[in-house]
Amino acid sequence: MMKKISYPLVAMLLVGTAGCTNMSTEQQGTLTGAGIGAAAGAGVAALAGGSGWTGAAIGAVAGGVAGNIKGRRDEENR
Repeated sequence: MMKKISYPLVAMLLVGTAGCTNMSTEQQGTLTGAGIGAAAGAGVAALAGGSGWTGAAIGAVAGGVAGNIKGRRDEENR
């Protein structure tokens, strides 16, 4: 079951990463933060015995906000 989910997820990540080439620094930061946050949130929730989907959603929002802030600061410092 896990392999059936993993292959499409990896394919979506690769295609999504290729789409980052025309994004601003702020947009790239938001997307990267959301991806990392989702993975971390799902992992922490799974280890804690909670819902991986809920952890991923919360992590994606938190990571997206943090990535957006970092990307905006990087863009302003250029």
